Amino acid sequence: MWSHHSEWIRQRLRALAEARPPIKVGIAAAFVVSVAGLLTWSLWPAGSLRPKAPVTGTMADLVMVHKGARRLELYRKGVLLKGYTISLGSHPIGAKWGEGDGRTPEGEYTIDYHKADSSFHRSLHISYPEPKDMAVAHSHGVSPGGLVMIHGTKNGRSPQKESQLPSDWTDGCIAVTDPEIDEIWRMVPDGTRIVLQP
Repeated sequence: MWSHHSEWIRQRLRALAEARPPIKVGIAAAFVVSVAGLLTWSLWPAGSLRPKAPVTGTMADLVMVHKGARRLELYRKGVLLKGYTISLGSHPIGAKWGEGDGRTPEGEYTIDYHKADSSFHRSLHISYPEPKDMAVAHSHGVSPGGLVMIHGTKNGRSPQKESQLPSDWTDGCIAVTDPEIDEIWRMVPDGTRIVLQP
């Protein structure tokens, strides 16, 4: 499209140079250059001049988990800050209904505390079970369970062993790599809303 416009501009300049006095050619050339500038600006890809939201020092106000896509995303005021690939439990499809089901909860919760001394490299606790979760578990005659976390890998696991893990290996938690949990740990304060979608 740009080559078409540039050819048109060259033709206009050539025609003006042959038919008009030098002063009018200068004015016409300035006009054509202005039009070319406007065309370039209007055809520029949207958003390419906008800097991405900075990650360093930015605190998220929403954590979104898309279980089916195996994706965790951090947002601030509706702007995506960062996304991560995640691992889930051994039975990832469907909402959690009780302890030991290998499922990650679905719905809205809160990151209610950071746990530095867990058996995994840092953990952020999700406020499961809520009263609705307890009611579901009791209807199945089981305990709802607890300690649903976003965490890194198990302490003492080497990077080689980490790379050999299956895609879904937790007991119903959300797992990322150790460097990623370090980043999430810094960016997600206690009290942050988390939404877990199927």
